[in-house]
Formats: sequence, C-alpha cells, structure tokens
Amino acid sequence: MDKLTALILEPKEHTWWTVHRGASPIVGTAIHDGHNVRADALQEIRITDEERQREEDPFTGAMIRDLSNQIIVHRSRFEIDLNRPRDAAVYIRPEQAWKMDLWREPPSDVSIANSLAVHDSYYAMLKGYLRDLEAQYGSFVVLDVHSYNHRRDGPTAEAADPEHAPEINIGTFSMDRGRWAPIVEAFTRTARSFDFLGRRLDVRENIAFQGRGEQTRFIHEHFPKTGCALAIEFKKFFMDEWTGVPDLKAIAALRALITGTVPVLEKALKEVS
Repeated sequence: MDKLTALILEPKEHTWWTVHRGASPIVGTAIHDGHNVRADALQEIRITDEERQREEDPFTGAMIRDLSNQIIVHRSRFEIDLNRPRDAAVYIRPEQAWKMDLWREPPSDVSIANSLAVHDSYYAMLKGYLRDLEAQYGSFVVLDVHSYNHRRDGPTAEAADPEHAPEINIGTFSMDRGRWAPIVEAFTRTARSFDFLGRRLDVRENIAFQGRGEQTRFIHEHFPKTGCALAIEFKKFFMDEWTGVPDLKAIAALRALITGTVPVLEKALKEVS
C-alpha cells in the first residue's frame, strides 16, 4: 500500500459515512471529505470530477484519522451539502455552487428528496451520537474540520492575501464564546505552538470564515451547555488545489497536530464543566 492510498478511505459506492466511537469526549468530523455521488445524480451533473473535487475537502478525513471518535462523510457536497441548512443543502442554482452551471437538467423532486434523506439521516445520527457522549462525559468538543481554496484565480495566479487567509481559521460564530473560551484558547494555543515542519502556523479566529455552517449551528442549538463545536478551516497549503495532488508530509503533520490537541482539549473541557 502506497502512502497516498493509506491516507484515503475507499468506501463502498453506497456508503454514506464512516463512524468510529471510542473513549474520549473529543470528536473529529470531516463532512466534506467525500467525493462519491449517487449514480442517478452523477449522470445529470455537468461539471467534471476535477471541478467537483476542487470545491470538496479532500484529505480532511486523513487529518482526523487518529481520533478515537471520528465521523467521515463519503458523499460529495455536490450531492448533498451537510453543512448547509436543509432547504439549501442541494445546490440548484449557480450562485449556490461557486457560480458553477452544475446540472444538465435541474434535479427532479425525487432526486432532491433522495438527497435530503441523507441530510435528515445524518443529523439524526449525529444527535444520537452526541447524546451518547453527553451521557458518558457530561460535555464534549467537536472538531468540525474543513479546508478552503486560496488560489481561485488559477494555478499560476497569486494566492489570496495571507492577511485575509490564515493557514488555520477557527470559526466560533454560533457558540457561546464566553462559556467555551477555554476550549477555543486551548486549541488556538496548541495549534500556534505546533512545530509544523520546522515552522509555526498562522492560526486566527473568524477571519476567512466565521463558523456559520449548519453542523456547528445544530450542535450549539441542541447542546448549548454541553457541546462545543469548533469550525476548523485549513487553507489548502497541504495540497495543490488545482491538480488535487497532496503534500503527504504536510498532511501527516496536520494529522499529528489534530491528534495532539486531544489531551489539551480534554483538560480544558474539565475547566468548563
């Protein structure tokens, strides 16, 4: 098995997600890691696999692979976007999908219903999963891991201004920031002090993104006193966002970073509880 294959879960065609449950109150999720699309929907998608992958979050599943608790979604956000509200989770118009003319023909009501069934099932599963953690530990932290593009003008164009594009963006919009400050600060401090291949990372809060996604909102609505969800966006400095080629050393280092936050977050969680 080569190093790239070892990084990527190869789910069966119809698998929606992979869930692991272990002995920790810290959970990692990678809900945009997936690339699979239901066969009938794939036939109607106009854009290429490469264009789809450019807006997905490949290798985020690899970054949380060492956590005891992990949820990795295998469906593409172009089939169903689990980080958007139910009424906006199926992209219909170009303005919902980075101005892409996504469909040969608009998806039928049946197709939309099939996609929304995945959204409904995911949040039902997530709620039960987190209730179990709450019952066992009293409270929990979800690391909602994503990635974002910073070379949108083309592979040879200048990257986005680093002033507005940190390497790690921590989104905290939907949380009770005062209550969960020890968690946010513990993660930030650990990420900033991490030795990333001989240097320090640029880690900031609510710069490129504010953490306004559906998953963090859902968690903070249903678990306001017991659930802290950090929306963590890695700039795609760990891969070529145009070719999809990963930097294996960078991904391994980010995987170690995420793993290394677990004991720190567990300790901080006791301060809140």
